[in-house]
Amino acid sequence: MPKVRTKDIYEKFQLELISGEEGINRPITTSDISRPGLEIAGYFEYYPADRIQLLGMTELSFFEELSERERISRMERLCTDITPAIIITRGLDVPKELIEASERESVPVLRSPIKTTRFSSRLTNFLESKLAPTTAVHGVLVDIYGIGVLITGKSGVGKSETALELVKRGHRLVADDCVEIRQEDQDTLVGTSPDLIEHLLEIRGLGIINVMTLFGAGAVRSNKRITLVINLEIWDAKKQYDRLGLDEEKMKIIDTEITKITVPVRPGRNLAVIIEVAAMNYRLKRMGVNAAQQFTERLSDVIEDSDHEDH
Repeated sequence: MPKVRTKDIYEKFQLELISGEEGINRPITTSDISRPGLEIAGYFEYYPADRIQLLGMTELSFFEELSERERISRMERLCTDITPAIIITRGLDVPKELIEASERESVPVLRSPIKTTRFSSRLTNFLESKLAPTTAVHGVLVDIYGIGVLITGKSGVGKSETALELVKRGHRLVADDCVEIRQEDQDTLVGTSPDLIEHLLEIRGLGIINVMTLFGAGAVRSNKRITLVINLEIWDAKKQYDRLGLDEEKMKIIDTEITKITVPVRPGRNLAVIIEVAAMNYRLKRMGVNAAQQFTERLSDVIEDSDHEDH
């Protein structure tokens, strides 16, 4: 199932359809865009035919200089069976050679009044967000002091209850139960909620509650970059938990590594406060303040001093 078709950009950018309507459902497989200046000059050695082709003032004014035979041949070579669309920017006139070739090959020719560079960057942004790799994770995503915290853990460990407590403390819910994640750029993960369950929290014993109607619009967010994963697990007496916080665990989502903290759960531990402090502490670390490291350094200074005194 293609994520984006030519029709989507036609509708999104309110383009004018000039010719080649039969190909309006062609899939777009890359967010790269081509400005085929060299191709119009006759060099097709590296023509990226699977990209959207943008023709602006530069390309079309050069095209005007060519002989009729060259014009026909260049446009025929531009229109391939995998070209998703050829877009003319700045509302310029569409060459008749392009219209004829596009009708034969069913390549949609579209027109936009916007300048080429600006249109190109808008289109790239749109395609990158649509074509970004995606996945879904079982968990709760909350924005805590501007840090996107993904709370994971087995069913029944108390993820939603903790999220409710966090919302009550003034933080913002992004998604409960299922978090849809897309990777933008190389190392940015953005989480959103599936439409069906947006703003909803499921609390055992209470059922489904609507956070937005209960706590107001300030208690929800539609999407948030994920920077920290907190995994809740039932307290295991046999397990050694990190008491200093020196070891940084990582978790991989799609291709991005994210800091992960495992928090053991047992009655009497206020998870919301612990998670809140974990988010603040993470922010401090990013600013270069590492309490655990400072403590360890102070401790080794004390040990060294006492060694000197012994001698």
